Amino acid sequence: MAEEEVKFKVTIDGIPVEVAPGTTILNAARQIGGDIVPPAMCYYSKLEGSGGKCRTCLVKVAKGSEKDPRPMPKLVASCRTTVMDGMEVHNITSPEVIEARRGVVEFLLINHPLDCPVCDQAGECKLQDLSYEHGLEQTRFEFSKRTFERIDIGGKIQLHMNRCILCYRCVYVANQLTDNREHGIIGRGIHSEISTYIEKALDSDFIGNVIDVCPVGALTDRTFRFKNRVWFTKPVNAHRDCPTCSGKVTLWYKGEDVLRVTGRKDEFGEVEEFICDTCRFETKSTADWILEEPAPIDHESVIAANHYYEFNLPPVIQENKKLQLANEEQLARTERLK
Repeated sequence: MAEEEVKFKVTIDGIPVEVAPGTTILNAARQIGGDIVPPAMCYYSKLEGSGGKCRTCLVKVAKGSEKDPRPMPKLVASCRTTVMDGMEVHNITSPEVIEARRGVVEFLLINHPLDCPVCDQAGECKLQDLSYEHGLEQTRFEFSKRTFERIDIGGKIQLHMNRCILCYRCVYVANQLTDNREHGIIGRGIHSEISTYIEKALDSDFIGNVIDVCPVGALTDRTFRFKNRVWFTKPVNAHRDCPTCSGKVTLWYKGEDVLRVTGRKDEFGEVEEFICDTCRFETKSTADWILEEPAPIDHESVIAANHYYEFNLPPVIQENKKLQLANEEQLARTERLK
């Protein structure tokens, strides 16, 4: 007779959920979903070892477990803290957590420039969302922000360290998806920065995924930069027979043109399956893909303003035979006057 699977009962903001032992508080909250899911800027479920750096996912453990009901003395990072049976967690119901999250957001914005109007990440930026929900009306930081020159770390990727929040996601991608990591964190404290080894270019079949995992606009796609605002594009899920990766992507259309290709992301903004650079950069024609359906978009996202849910929508301008005939007559008269 098979042994019954052990489950821990956890309560988050008054909502109970049963999860497997070893599950983190963050992933337990994700099983519930909705507003009680703590924000995460550095944790990425597909990347081993990620989390514990940005501190935006802080929560309050009001009850440790059934065996030891004492509360934890300090707020804990939910992405790194595993659940115990009978644990009670406060997230959005705790004023202490909300106040701490405001402080974390203020800290993240100390050196981050407010250049959202010219940033290609605008509309998809998690830091933008956090700033709107928890940011202050004005900064209390009186010193000069640290600045760096933009550098190209490969033919298709640009690094803008001014925007980097040192979440380490791109480093984990290079470590775990490629054969040779050529970039990482150099310096300490205020001087810490993402950089390559003597400005060596990043060149690997999967290195383009550093763009998808970056939560801010520090790593951007050079083939898409300044081509369009993301809320003017229409995302469509598609696939192709790729020998290197799954070939499952999201195509971002402007009219009939594919402006960029990204990995498909789930409701938490994480890529479902990492894609190769050939799919990302070299196949930007509809003929290269088999279209599936419009990509699902959160209704609260600015991208939803220009989104659609079915293919073959009726034309915006209906066909008008009378107007077409008048235009042809006008064109004929104009030709005679030339």
